[in-house]
Amino acid sequence: MGIGGLALASLMSNGRLAAAPATRNPLEPRQPHFPAKAKNVIFLFMAGGPSQLELFDYKPKLQELNGQPIPQSYVEGKRFAFMNTSNGMNLLGTRKTFQQVGESGAWISEMLPYTAQVADDLCFVKTCKTDLFNHAPAKLFMNTGTGQFGRPSMGAWLTYGLGSASSDLPGFVVLQSGPRGPRGGASLWGSGMLPSTYQGVPLRNQGEPILSLTTPGGVSAAQQREVIDVVRELNLKQLVETGDQEIATRINAYEMAYRMQTSAPELMDTGSESQSTFDLYGIKEPNESSFARNCLLARRLVERGVRFVQLYHTNWDSHGGVGETLEDDFPKVVKQVDQPCAALIHDLKSRGLLEDTIVIWGGEFGRTPMGENREKTGRNHHIDAFTMWFAGGGFKPGMTYGETDELGFGVAENPCHVRDLHATILHQLGLNHEQLSVRFQGLDYRLTGVNPAHVIKDIAS
Repeated sequence: MGIGGLALASLMSNGRLAAAPATRNPLEPRQPHFPAKAKNVIFLFMAGGPSQLELFDYKPKLQELNGQPIPQSYVEGKRFAFMNTSNGMNLLGTRKTFQQVGESGAWISEMLPYTAQVADDLCFVKTCKTDLFNHAPAKLFMNTGTGQFGRPSMGAWLTYGLGSASSDLPGFVVLQSGPRGPRGGASLWGSGMLPSTYQGVPLRNQGEPILSLTTPGGVSAAQQREVIDVVRELNLKQLVETGDQEIATRINAYEMAYRMQTSAPELMDTGSESQSTFDLYGIKEPNESSFARNCLLARRLVERGVRFVQLYHTNWDSHGGVGETLEDDFPKVVKQVDQPCAALIHDLKSRGLLEDTIVIWGGEFGRTPMGENREKTGRNHHIDAFTMWFAGGGFKPGMTYGETDELGFGVAENPCHVRDLHATILHQLGLNHEQLSVRFQGLDYRLTGVNPAHVIKDIAS
């Protein structure tokens, strides 16, 4: 902190003693902490909170007590987004039928005929728990481990820790479908205090995959390369003088964008896929904008080495208001994803990709066993027990983990907090959740935070 230190800093800042900062590709593949079971992740995010009681969590007792008030002991001290526990809250049994399917005997709703066909490839976790009961904070929590804005998302953490095997595409790609984007927006796939090179890159379904990616008219490839080279030299000069790693990110972003002018259109052009593949996913037109096509693109992305692919499908918020009913609107949303999700499992498995790829299905929370006092049938947000499923990447197939109580309200055995899910996913990718951290403003930040988190070894080999 003395004059000598100031002199040394001055000498280093003008480049007389400092070597040029490393400008290697920040997404270059890196070794995990220990041998990994998986290399890639596809997260099928059902934004809005799908009702587990209509899909996976079969509760005959709830059917029997349909219309009766829930015992006060269940809801005492609980908070809900749109319900007051001091008023009467009646139980709501589902009108959907369930059956046990496959060798595993998993309970699957009649609404998911295609998912039922791949049930033996899936690992169901019925006792997921989270902390936040409103959409945007809960989505942030599921994606970043906190309800606060500005923290790295899971995809950012993975590309930061492992890099990516793809040299011509981003390490973390986001695909969206549904009537609107997810609440929380770009914060759900942001990089927080990590360099911005690790943030998710949204790809558009129609038109240019990424805006402004196409070379402007009248500019030749040679001219464009010359501009990029000059910009690189200017950025390198600034990087040497300042040591700002965001400049290194900018250099690599220019180079990635240049390569993506070829790779992104090739990725999005699904015309080379067979008709049988389109039929498998339920794709009517090769270039349609749909969740089904996004699932096909997810497979094409992991084939090309992309580390983390996240698909957002919206409109799962089934309260019972206009456009939110369990009887009319919910089945339409389920139908949009059932066949494509099952097709993705089939497709990855047939190509030998499922073993190295973790597929995750779920939303930010689940739904209450009580109905809401609205014009039509609906359920409120529920954080104490909901279902997600996992496939591939070392997750045990044909398994159901955890059990809820007879009404589907709380956990009866084997609770699984979101932090535990994060720790388990990282573990399957060869990362210790306590070691994957970054120091920022004097604190060590990590995906699982400072609260206890445990790898659920019963579901992951």
